[in-house]
Amino acid sequence: MNQDLSIVSLILHASFAVQLVIAGLLLVSLASWSVIFGKLIGLSQIKRRNDAFEAEFWSGKNLNDLYQSVGNRTDGAPLERIFASGMREFLKLREKRVTDAGALLDAARRAMRASFQRELDAMESNLSFLASVGSVSPYVGLFGTIWGIMHAFVGLSNLQQVTLATVAPGIAEALVATAIGLFAAIPAVLAYNRFARQIDRSAITLETFIEEFSNILQRNATQH
Repeated sequence: MNQDLSIVSLILHASFAVQLVIAGLLLVSLASWSVIFGKLIGLSQIKRRNDAFEAEFWSGKNLNDLYQSVGNRTDGAPLERIFASGMREFLKLREKRVTDAGALLDAARRAMRASFQRELDAMESNLSFLASVGSVSPYVGLFGTIWGIMHAFVGLSNLQQVTLATVAPGIAEALVATAIGLFAAIPAVLAYNRFARQIDRSAITLETFIEEFSNILQRNATQH
């Protein structure tokens, strides 16, 4: 007695509830892969742009000239926006004839910290979705499996003789849901961990820049 136990056949012959669970998991998996590819591209661009701006910043270029060039860019790096926010606040207070070095530095640091938080929030966008997919998908798949096994045994209760050949298709159909749940969860968990490490490294880079730029602003404030 030969039975088709391919994945497609098992899904087509599964109960409606199991098919619904599988369809939901496949949609979630597709969405998570979309987020993963988007994050891979986005975070690599952020690193490349941060490195380019950092090299330009430490090249010895005049800060006012650098600030003017940064203001004309539409696809700047997070470091550029943090630099621009600190420099903008520093120059604004200078125009108001504020001469206290501590006040100038505190205002610039507050502006940079606010910009840093915005950049961090942007980098962390959709990470919570990947975390949810990684933690919830196996349980959703397990729910589909349990439901499918229950459905299979209810159907078997009407048979006079139950053999492995009659049990196997129903159990296999149910287990497909768990397999697809893991298929959705594993890439999401791996991607989440990788992106979290990348974002942590980027955050350290941004915070280090804030401290270094604050020291430069402090020297400029005390020279006037």
